[in-house]
Amino acid sequence: MSSGEGRSGQERSGAERSGEERAGERATGFPVAPVSFIAAAAGAVVLHVLWPLPWLGSPLSDILLALGAIGVLAGGGLVFSAVRTLSAAGTTVRPDRRSEHLVTAGVYGLSRNPIYLGFATVVASAGLLFGVIWLLPAALLGALVTTRFAIVPEEHHLAQRFGKRYRDYQKAVRRWI
Repeated sequence: MSSGEGRSGQERSGAERSGEERAGERATGFPVAPVSFIAAAAGAVVLHVLWPLPWLGSPLSDILLALGAIGVLAGGGLVFSAVRTLSAAGTTVRPDRRSEHLVTAGVYGLSRNPIYLGFATVVASAGLLFGVIWLLPAALLGALVTTRFAIVPEEHHLAQRFGKRYRDYQKAVRRWI
């Protein structure tokens, strides 16, 4: 009998478990969402320096500046609240770690992905705050990349891990808003 036989997947060491077993323990091995939003925002800033787009004049620009400031604070607050909710539930924020609990309370009752929604809100709102129009499509690009390469794998992981409870949660709460 080999050292891996007769023991469950959790009892076997990481080296003894198959790649498929280890993959089911985590959503992704790379922080796709923060990297995609940061890269998109950085690209938007570069585009703004190279090809600045015209911005609106006063008083509309003043209103957009105020809305941008409110949006940056709201998006940051959403991220903070979501991280705090996950921490209080005893589960991880990191995509390279296994989710220990299905969190549906707090901001997770409004969006299944409040951290990513917060990232997108901050990037788009920063565009309004600083008058950098390129940040608006950058927020959309970050959201699209995050959906494809972070949210879809996370949903698969959570569905495998929590089954019907997660599928019911998917039906009750929208992916974004």
